[in-house]
Amino acid sequence: MAENKRRKNHKDLEVVQPGFANGVAPGFPLKQSEKDKMIDQAEEAYGKFLDALKCDWRNDPNSMETPRRVAKAYVNDLWAGRYTAMSPITSFPSDGYDGIVIERNIPLTSMCSHHHQTIKGVVHIGYIAGDGGQVIGLSKLNRIVELFGRRGAIQEQLTSAIHNAVDKVTEGNKGVIVTVVATHNCVSCRGVKHDGASMVTTKASGVFRHNTNLARKEFFDSIKINNGGHQI
Repeated sequence: MAENKRRKNHKDLEVVQPGFANGVAPGFPLKQSEKDKMIDQAEEAYGKFLDALKCDWRNDPNSMETPRRVAKAYVNDLWAGRYTAMSPITSFPSDGYDGIVIERNIPLTSMCSHHHQTIKGVVHIGYIAGDGGQVIGLSKLNRIVELFGRRGAIQEQLTSAIHNAVDKVTEGNKGVIVTVVATHNCVSCRGVKHDGASMVTTKASGVFRHNTNLARKEFFDSIKINNGGHQI
């Protein structure tokens, strides 16, 4: 069994040009010393940004540390997927299991590439291992969501990125489906300023592509349960 294990790392999953907001930083993964230097540079730049907005952050006790806080939040949290690699993903033979593997309600925190406002929601992932195909540990789906979510994102592209990564690490699958349900602060905090609106995107391949397929119906029936009352 052990010789049939397969490993994928971040280089196998990335398709976006390095440097883009939804891609990795050039030189990815960055060493801690490189991230520390980036934080210092971003702190200085954000201080100048606040200066341009006529914010006296140097004397305001509530804003004195804001440039540093924002810089650290981007590098260590909000955009961590651009700088820090996840552990390699090991897949295993499916050993004859031919049903759907579904993980629902994977938490998603991301950031709109346009306005740098947060995107919050959940991701539902399903796949069917093929004959002699591969399955992965359940938490690895969460790690894939974190890797691509913790970047600048457009939800449609993010959905495709997660789908394509799952497709690659479950080699020989009969199909993969990913649905993202999320709210965007760029809608609620600016522009139209509407609270409560959510965006739903789905990317499907293989047996999940067609509405007449029972696997697709089983997936959507499953994710309606415990999904905050949201009906897809």
